[in-house]
Amino acid sequence: MSTTTANKEITNLHGTWELSNGVHMPYFGLGVWKAENGKEVINAVKWALAAGYRHIDTAKAYDNEEGVGKAIKESGISREDIFLTSKLWNSDQGYEATLEAFEKTLSRLDTEYLDLYLIHWPVEGKYKDTWRALEKLYKDGKIKAIGVSNFLEHHLKDLMQDAEIKPMVDQLEFHPWLVQKDLQNFCKKNGIQYEAWSPLMQGKAFKNETLKQLGEKYGKSPAHIVLRWDLQNGVITIPKSTSKDHIESNAAIFDFELTEEDMQTINALDKHERIGPNPDNFDF
Repeated sequence: MSTTTANKEITNLHGTWELSNGVHMPYFGLGVWKAENGKEVINAVKWALAAGYRHIDTAKAYDNEEGVGKAIKESGISREDIFLTSKLWNSDQGYEATLEAFEKTLSRLDTEYLDLYLIHWPVEGKYKDTWRALEKLYKDGKIKAIGVSNFLEHHLKDLMQDAEIKPMVDQLEFHPWLVQKDLQNFCKKNGIQYEAWSPLMQGKAFKNETLKQLGEKYGKSPAHIVLRWDLQNGVITIPKSTSKDHIESNAAIFDFELTEEDMQTINALDKHERIGPNPDNFDF
């Protein structure tokens, strides 16, 4: 089943959207936040790849890059067929520190390049120098696309004032309680792909009556409804799970389409409520 929505085609689990620099990024992936390094993360990544996922999202801060790298190696799937993202941690920001941290991430993941590297949080006074380092790594061919995470509109404007290359992706907290339509529109206007972390609201999606009712209507779970809503909003999504059943089940969103009315019903759940830290007020 193929759908074109938000000017982006949704086909199947292998489907991709084109970033501003021409790189194709799978719009559905596995997040591995809180997955323990070793057996837990190795299994999760292997199960995801076996189920057809081709996009894995990790970070220095998750302390599981080694496990992710090992799983990719052991999966039997060619590295070129996998879109691999990692993120630079706050204490590693700054020009030289970023270059060093990136090499360590490559080493832990046991790979020669990253498909996407993100600045994890907008650390005041540091993210511009950090971005210069990402631009260098990108120009050197060590990263196929560069972006940011948790950057709000004012952070993006500030960064782009001096940047040579615009971020290709902004990964943000995004779910029915935190839609940030203005930020979505700003990113769209500037060719920045919006990506969701914590799409299932750390499990709260399963308890929401509206999402449960929509699930019944489509014969799907509330998780399916939210993940499909992400894609129909033109937002890349990376649900996190370490359960084989959930990893496989989460991907069952390509055989139905939400009506425009149902999309608006979910949009209306927005209450500007964060589950994670506020990018304007974090202390780590």
